[in-house]
Amino acid sequence: MRRSAVEYANPTEQDIVEWLPPKPADHRVRYGDDPLQFGDLRLPDRTAPGGHSVVVFVHGGGWSANWNMNYGDPLVAALTEAGVATWSLEFRRVGHEGGGWPGTFLDVGAGLDHLRALAGPHQLDLDRVVVVGHSSGGHLGLWAAGRHRIPEDSPLYTPDPLPVCGAVSLAGALDLSYRLEEPTIRALLGADADGVEKAEARLGAASPMQMLPLGVPLKVVVGSADSRHYLISDARDFTERATGLGDTVGLSHLEGANHFDIVDPGGPAWQVAAGAAFELLRHEATPGTPGPDHDDVHPS
Repeated sequence: MRRSAVEYANPTEQDIVEWLPPKPADHRVRYGDDPLQFGDLRLPDRTAPGGHSVVVFVHGGGWSANWNMNYGDPLVAALTEAGVATWSLEFRRVGHEGGGWPGTFLDVGAGLDHLRALAGPHQLDLDRVVVVGHSSGGHLGLWAAGRHRIPEDSPLYTPDPLPVCGAVSLAGALDLSYRLEEPTIRALLGADADGVEKAEARLGAASPMQMLPLGVPLKVVVGSADSRHYLISDARDFTERATGLGDTVGLSHLEGANHFDIVDPGGPAWQVAAGAAFELLRHEATPGTPGPDHDDVHPS
């Protein structure tokens, strides 16, 4: 859905990182033994009958050790203030020992599954969990939502992954197939260690585009002013292919928004990003089952 032009607050794509202060989480919890295997849990002030619905946030940064979760703090804090629990994941990335293939993927999956351990102590409703990812986190978030599609012979396979009731990509990288020459993607898929042919064979279990249909409702949000122009075509192509294969997908194309405007809770994109997550939380988790209709698909 192409929206009319509005004025965004960030002159460049880095400004949001500089001027939005971090907000501390209620709980920092380890989901593994590595120092980078942890998440920040934030809980809303008001109680919810049946437990809190949960937004899991997966940060971006090109899958690289150069970026961490902190820039997403304002977004997840705003989501929590709006009434949902948030679980913001940190994980090993390319450049960290154990990051890349397959550690980055396994960490995100383990972090998501750790909600089972948090649900009782913190009154979380595991039937209402949505994954939201930004940039490379959009890739990892949609991948995590589709883990039930991964075959048992893949190193990324996890038995009984936590079902989610939807996933939101915010300026996400949804197709890795044409980017295997990029050093970070090569490391992410193990091309340098194991060869390009093996990396290409891994796309079916590692790239959301190649994993379709994911079998959960999806939302894709991208800005027209994103300097990573391939993300705009990724969003369109992914939406069209996913819809053709039976997934329910909503595409929002934000006129004038750059890469970080998409995750600015003080800007015009907030209503779209938060609205996408909250709409999906109305669905019950049914892994492997496509949504009931395609009325929410709006190709730009």
